[in-house]
Amino acid sequence: MLPFTLQQLRILKALATEKNFTKAAELLYLSQPSLSKQIQKLEKNLDISLINRESNQISLTENGKVFLQYSERILALCEESCRALIDLKNGERGNLTVGASQTIGTYLLPRVLALFAQHYPQIRLKVQVNSTRMIAKNIINREVDLAVVGGEIPDKFRKNLLIEHFVEDEFSLIIPKSHPYASKKQITKEDLYHLNFITLNSNSTIRKFIDNILSQNQIETKQLKIIMQLNSIEGIKTAVSLGLGAAFVSSSAIEKEIELKTIEIVKIEKIRITRTLSIISNPECYKSKAFEFFYRELLNLKNTLEK
Repeated sequence: MLPFTLQQLRILKALATEKNFTKAAELLYLSQPSLSKQIQKLEKNLDISLINRESNQISLTENGKVFLQYSERILALCEESCRALIDLKNGERGNLTVGASQTIGTYLLPRVLALFAQHYPQIRLKVQVNSTRMIAKNIINREVDLAVVGGEIPDKFRKNLLIEHFVEDEFSLIIPKSHPYASKKQITKEDLYHLNFITLNSNSTIRKFIDNILSQNQIETKQLKIIMQLNSIEGIKTAVSLGLGAAFVSSSAIEKEIELKTIEIVKIEKIRITRTLSIISNPECYKSKAFEFFYRELLNLKNTLEK
């Protein structure tokens, strides 16, 4: 007989999240005395202390932190097994949680989501947009089924993920239509120093990636004239279209602007900034029919983009 119940594992997880007995009890729709009694029983059965109770804000002991890791995996596996059974019972019905890093979730993924919703209206789809790091972590924790990401996946996560090449994403240099360079097909590296740049914030993963590529091509990024730092690509595109400066933006994010002819794209001599977009999933997770259907839609989009 196991020394714990699934409810006790849920309680431990809630306590780790809320750091408060009352809030954890509310989260699980339990009374506070009932929750306290269950966690005490768990500690007694395991013969270890899981909770630090010395301060107003509770925390897990080192033993508690280790046990929580396994508890989360047990709970995730139980939920996954239920999903697998429901999937088998319902046939082409089911649930799917899809993830994406920021730019992809805003500009590229909606194409797939629209087609998927048309083809499989019976499947309930959830979308999570976050940093590549958080999406990868949630894939491993079985909170997301599959995702498309563009940022660098931390090494400590890679061994627990199935990582597949999706497409190459090119960053274009966009400038106002009124700029003197707009009539040029190509500019030189030296010309970059004469542009006013609008960028993402300096701690942005995309900003760091672009700066790194430019540095590899002997461009002194600290010498570039940055007149504005914004926290959204939409804001950057608007600023460029209004004639305020130039910017490097993912090609997937400027299709509307190209169609409306509100900006110009300029090539840089001997420089091309691209990154690899990847499809990531958990190789240990059950692949539902909903997963297979969405994966197929991703491959269809890949074929379209590569033509």
